[in-house]
Amino acid sequence: MSVPRIHVCPLSKVPETVRAIGARSLVTLINEGTPVTRPPAIAAEKHLVVAISDIVEEAPGHTLPSESHVENLLTFVRRWDQEAPLLIHCWAGVSRSTAAAFIAACDLRPHRDEAEIAQAVRTNSPTATPNARLVAIADAMLGRNGRMAAAIEKIGRGRTCFEGVPFALELH
Repeated sequence: MSVPRIHVCPLSKVPETVRAIGARSLVTLINEGTPVTRPPAIAAEKHLVVAISDIVEEAPGHTLPSESHVENLLTFVRRWDQEAPLLIHCWAGVSRSTAAAFIAACDLRPHRDEAEIAQAVRTNSPTATPNARLVAIADAMLGRNGRMAAAIEKIGRGRTCFEGVPFALELH
């Protein structure tokens, strides 16, 4: 069996990325009300939609990421069979989706060092800027004692862009 992979892309690249990588599971992290069409290759039960804004503190008219959002993400990724790649996307493929990929890798590979996973995110995506709130919530929920948040802080903000280039994160 090949090494399981989590792929990340922006909303604009979801259909072509699903086709290219053969994804059968999809996580969408997007603002409430943003239209998202599920690709035909993804069954409804294999598509998680997390309606959150890309923010780290309360803002009028926006949905702040919370424990329940992270719990839904963790429940979904734990059910992923890891046979076909998992695709995670947000609007730009830069913040919410890269945070979710990092969180999923930390959860699914608890023996791996957080800094190593964060560095793999940076190496594979120079534009990744994982949402610090999502990471901090997951860090507490997974009992990582601040190591996830510190690892993301260490890789710093990614290059400024309109949208990120699709990338993959291998789960060793």
